[in-house]
Amino acid sequence: MTLCWRALFLLCCVLSCVQSFSPSPVLQRSKYNDSFSLTRSTRTRVQQLQKKYKEQQLGNKHFEDRSRQLNDLPLLSTDFYSWLKLTDWERLHSAFVDMQAYWNRLDRKRKQLEGEEKEQMVSRVVGTTLPQNIRHVQHDLRDLMSQVSSQLSYMRSSWTKPTFPTPLNPQNGSQTVWDSSVEGYIILRDLDLYLTRLARDFLFLASKTH
Repeated sequence: MTLCWRALFLLCCVLSCVQSFSPSPVLQRSKYNDSFSLTRSTRTRVQQLQKKYKEQQLGNKHFEDRSRQLNDLPLLSTDFYSWLKLTDWERLHSAFVDMQAYWNRLDRKRKQLEGEEKEQMVSRVVGTTLPQNIRHVQHDLRDLMSQVSSQLSYMRSSWTKPTFPTPLNPQNGSQTVWDSSVEGYIILRDLDLYLTRLARDFLFLASKTH
């Protein structure tokens, strides 16, 4: 009889430990809602930056061009049923990888603009604030990536957050000044659309914790 009680006691301890290491649905929902809020505020910042970028770099704050794409940015079109079938792990891991791709692209563009600022510093009384604005967006993306990484570590203890690689800055001598400016617009245009999709993902994940 004593042996049975010991076995029952050990079983209770194990179940208690498992429960303590598993985040509660309420906590999970709160984390997803926090990520949703940060995604929305980041999108607002991106939209403001995009308007300023088009005005300063393209000379027209109403500039639009939907025909151009960048091959190294995540695809924005998704099949609804394929999206619905994604596991939580696949959804979050994809978000982490996609955000890192945008972060890298923004970093290259920011460094390019900083270099142009230094070259034109003599002729400019007031320098542009675009690089600083881009850096703010990068900080928001990094915070979002940290939140997603935390969620991934809940799901799999083996998950480790990758280190940020040093983005390559390939020399593209054939690219015109205009094409380079439009490239920055494309990055911000697609990031705006991507963050809309990401916000939808966080809302969907939060709804599954009820």
